Amino acid sequence: MRWQQLFDDLEGQYDAARAAELAGEVAERTRREVARLLLVDRLRAAEGAPLAVTVPGVGVLRGRLLDAGVDWLLLDEGGGREALVPLQAVLGVTGAGSRSAAPDDGPVAKRLDLRWALRGLARSRAGVALGLVDGSVVSGTLDRVAVDHLDLAEHGLGEARRAGAVRQVRLVPLTALALVRSS
Repeated sequence: MRWQQLFDDLEGQYDAARAAELAGEVAERTRREVARLLLVDRLRAAEGAPLAVTVPGVGVLRGRLLDAGVDWLLLDEGGGREALVPLQAVLGVTGAGSRSAAPDDGPVAKRLDLRWALRGLARSRAGVALGLVDGSVVSGTLDRVAVDHLDLAEHGLGEARRAGAVRQVRLVPLTALALVRSS
């Protein structure tokens, strides 16, 4: 009888140690997975959600998340206005929830960066307002998007890009962008 109690006790200790080891392994794997997450993974999981995004020189932008790329997010601010925000300019985001999407670090996703999105705006010849990190705003049409800067033909918002309407062409470093608004 005492042998059976001893074996039952040892078996219970073994089961408890094994459960503790498994719980520790699960916790460690979870920490490793969370450590791999990027902000864009969290944002992609929040697509369609209403967000508040704090941006230097601009303040808090509120809108529904339309899309997120490797280094940008796109908000629908309502009233036909959209804001393209470089992730480097984001000071904080609320409303994203706790979910995350699986990391998408494939070669195609890496090419769909901020410059890719800006080149789409340049091709469309849409008028834009650029909010810069110092709080200033310039408007016009994107002429070219290079590796680290863009060319903005400055003219009034709502005006077509015509030679007579262009006041000047401004080179804007991409690091100076806080947001790009289009309508």
